[in-house]
Amino acid sequence: MAASPATAGSRSNPAVLLTVTCLGQFMVLLDNTIVGAALPDMQHRLHTELTGLQWIVDAYVLLVAMLLLSGGVFADRFGRKRVYLTGVAVFTAASLLCALAPSLGWLIAGRVLQGIGAAALSPASLALLAAAYPVPQERMKAIGMWAGFSGIGLAAGPVAGGVLTEAFGWPAIFLVNLPIGVVLLLIGARHLGESRNPNAPAIDVPGTVLSVLAVGVLTYGLIEGAARGWTSPLILGSFAAAAILLAAFIAVEARRSAPMLPLGLFRQRLFTVSNTAMTVVGFALMGSSFFFSQFFVYVQGSSILRAGLQTLPLSLAMVVVSPYAGRLAARYGFRIVVTVGLALAGLGLLALGTVHADTDYGNVWWRLGIASAGFALAMSPLTGAAIQAVRPQEGGLASGISSTTRQIGAVFGVAVLGAIVRARQSGGASFESGLNSAFLAAGAVTLVTAVFTGLWLAKSRPAHATTAPQPSAEAVTPLNEAPANSH
Repeated sequence: MAASPATAGSRSNPAVLLTVTCLGQFMVLLDNTIVGAALPDMQHRLHTELTGLQWIVDAYVLLVAMLLLSGGVFADRFGRKRVYLTGVAVFTAASLLCALAPSLGWLIAGRVLQGIGAAALSPASLALLAAAYPVPQERMKAIGMWAGFSGIGLAAGPVAGGVLTEAFGWPAIFLVNLPIGVVLLLIGARHLGESRNPNAPAIDVPGTVLSVLAVGVLTYGLIEGAARGWTSPLILGSFAAAAILLAAFIAVEARRSAPMLPLGLFRQRLFTVSNTAMTVVGFALMGSSFFFSQFFVYVQGSSILRAGLQTLPLSLAMVVVSPYAGRLAARYGFRIVVTVGLALAGLGLLALGTVHADTDYGNVWWRLGIASAGFALAMSPLTGAAIQAVRPQEGGLASGISSTTRQIGAVFGVAVLGAIVRARQSGGASFESGLNSAFLAAGAVTLVTAVFTGLWLAKSRPAHATTAPQPSAEAVTPLNEAPANSH
């Protein structure tokens, strides 16, 4: 079959392409959860406070969130193989920098570079798959395999992080990426075929820069506010600067012919409500999971290895439930499944807000499982709702925006819930009490969002039954496959 103009380029061996793209996504997803297990050791060895740990996580998530959409456009415009391998190279080199980091500042710099690499690697891997499998049924099978590897990476992270950190210290969690990255570069350079979309839109440089700056400055204010004082000139100035940058971003996007974020999409209620709910999902899920290992280590006295194992129900519930979420939404509609999922997640987080140092693990793991299963139920249908709200040719963009809003929520979740913990400690409360307040806040926000979606999310079913396995919870899945879908 001759390549269409939108996929002009050489052909890849499908089996090799599937293996390489899945392994790349596995590496990204492994990094998402493996870091959480090592946070207590990082705090001890790097002599940092909670603020430092927040930056270790948010420096990565922030760059991924704000560059996902641009990464997909880069892949379509400059070559999916080229961008994929560049992303792998940057991610691998950044992992080495993280492992060798002599200080917190160097580690945060490495995490920023990791985020840039992941924002190129992940959308390019999916774009390669979409271009290589033009038949919808074959494409769904390939994406299902890709999503499955995402789930494996997600589930393996806490255990692998606990084992590696306990045996060798936190740098080992980054060194594990090196052999994977080298193998991907060697095989990919030789066996992947190049493809691109000659009609891909121009890169929205002003929109990308303004979005990174706006969210970055706001995140700085939220993370540093508790330490420097919420009324200090620096913090108030950061909030003011964030508001100005956000206004500038909106003005620029409204005037561009091909913006990275078409603001007109938000005139659709279904699109706006689904992305608002997805932001809350990222906020509550990532914000709360940031503290799980710290709870088990600092509050309940677990070892780092044991803490990694104790957080495993979170990942396993996500992996088990995620493939069924789309099918349930196809059968019962978005509103019911999303509302039930968010309600379960909120109740699970509220239940976690009542655990203490002497709470037996048998009375903790099911709370993690309920919260995780609830989030897994909500995420895929929320993406499906966003896609259904737009025209078919905008489906890839809508899915990318959905993933971006989840990542933005994650950035703010780590920042805001961390600020709650620090504020409680500044008032004389224990770390345990601070964690309880953070979990209760995340649960309350999630439950309010459940009510919101129950009232406002349209009673609509997907136009196409979304029965294929969906990318797992923490997957960086921009799904920028609009050009491939238009072949």
